Amino acid sequence: MTPEPLAPANTTVVLVDYAVGFANLLRSHNLAEHINNVVGLAKTAKWYESGLVVTNGQSSKPSGPLYPELLEAIGDQPVIERAVDFNSFLDESFAQAVRQEGRENLVVGGIATDGCVLQTVLGGLREGYRVHVAADASASPSLEAHNAAVQRMVQAGAVPVTWFSLAAEFQLDPKFHDAPHRIRLMQENVPSMGMSARTFFHALELGKRAATAV
Repeated sequence: MTPEPLAPANTTVVLVDYAVGFANLLRSHNLAEHINNVVGLAKTAKWYESGLVVTNGQSSKPSGPLYPELLEAIGDQPVIERAVDFNSFLDESFAQAVRQEGRENLVVGGIATDGCVLQTVLGGLREGYRVHVAADASASPSLEAHNAAVQRMVQAGAVPVTWFSLAAEFQLDPKFHDAPHRIRLMQENVPSMGMSARTFFHALELGKRAATAV
């Protein structure tokens, strides 16, 4: 793959099957941290105005609707309900939605990593997209299953990323150079870095006060 920067104009974020009924099956990641990362990825797509395609199985099934926290983050974004399991590209409405975004890069996150994420990533590679997997916004019933799936995707040609590294890369786009999005994401979804940012800005303010007092 070429090292072309991921930018909102050339990237579609794909969110797959973050259904409430699956959440309690996940053991590869802490659930609260997992949901936080999923929301961070969704906010990244919305705030930086990248492409965004959201899909889930039929909400009438036991797996149910998407996480409430995710639904709040995506607002009025359409959710494509699929009758087709695993490879989302086998559902024509999903495949068409991705095509309509017109972007060559995909960043795929979802559950389970070794199920619908794996097969959708492989499906995207077969369709000719440059596919990235949001490893820390995906999860499986075991860490072994998650890691094995990521390894298989990498060997097939996908590139692993983390959601906040994607946000940082989007921030490099000149359009968003002065945007507050990254700082806001740090404060809302990366608590440890958010505290560091508060410390930094507090020190700046103290410095300004000291300079004024001289």
